[in-house]
Amino acid sequence: MDARERLRRYLEQRRDLGESELVLDSLAVDDVMALLGARSTAKSPRHVRAPVSAMTPPTPVPPSEPAPDAPRSVPEPRFDERASGDWRQALGAANSADSVAKPKTSGDPTQPDVPTRAAVLPAWLTSLGFGAGVSAGDGAPGGQSTVAFSALTAATSLNDVSELVRACTRCALHASARNPVPGEGDPRAELMCVGEAPGATEDEQGKPFVGEAGQLLTKILAGIELSRDAVYICNVLKHRPPSNRDPLPDEVLACQPFLQRQVQLIRPRVILALGRFAAQSLLGTSSTLGKLRGQVHEYLGIPVVVTYHPAAVLRNIAWKRPTWEDVKMARAILNASRAANIRADDR
Repeated sequence: MDARERLRRYLEQRRDLGESELVLDSLAVDDVMALLGARSTAKSPRHVRAPVSAMTPPTPVPPSEPAPDAPRSVPEPRFDERASGDWRQALGAANSADSVAKPKTSGDPTQPDVPTRAAVLPAWLTSLGFGAGVSAGDGAPGGQSTVAFSALTAATSLNDVSELVRACTRCALHASARNPVPGEGDPRAELMCVGEAPGATEDEQGKPFVGEAGQLLTKILAGIELSRDAVYICNVLKHRPPSNRDPLPDEVLACQPFLQRQVQLIRPRVILALGRFAAQSLLGTSSTLGKLRGQVHEYLGIPVVVTYHPAAVLRNIAWKRPTWEDVKMARAILNASRAANIRADDR
């Protein structure tokens, strides 16, 4: 594999873990420069040790074609933060004026802390032994209860929401995308899967998760005895960003009411957030994926489990096992909800 390709794949893996700063340990400067294709220099010191939290790059992943529906298959230039700011900050500003919650520190100095509220889990959930995470929606900070526009508030079915998505011009994405991708699945699904944004294949077909990563998601669901038709699958963004670039704040805010209304109409027993962006958008937090996994969060009173995006698993097979553990956790919550006869509309 080409040295630059090795480095690109490694950096993608670290980004999928929510890391925005990279610290290399046990690598000589010349070794790093060699990865970038540069010549070594005699003046370079042999080793530069990382002061804190150093890490060693893993064995490169075997070469494979990037997933067609990967949220970001190749690094793209980030948006101009002077013009549009960070999307988490924009979400937080949308609905944090009445919040008295203590800010939660993300540990990432490049990202602003967004106020969050700790989830208070009911007895039937705490009995499973999972830790409580973040609560969002229903007035919680992070922008998750943004007031929807009147036509969306009046929508009484998922078909109504889909028609509004198709007609939406609330941000510029509608002009560059080929097809809107509202979502699809059982309107009374007990499990709802939420990803980041449509990829190239989804943009062509107008359906979510139909590329290679979508095929993996179908297999993952089958592993917990759920067919694709039995769940509801959608994304935070309803149109594909050009070149799969990172979503902009105005795009997230424009699409957020659609997702909120979909959740309100479906009232699933559990939501599976696929990837860092989906998790951070739903929960209004800047915490990394690693910190959000393994806990039960809440969105509009519905349990949320966070795991890796299937596209990330395709790039790094080492994440297959933890993803499976996360999905089994979601299934355990679904089963417990059935046993307790609890659904969001019963609260």
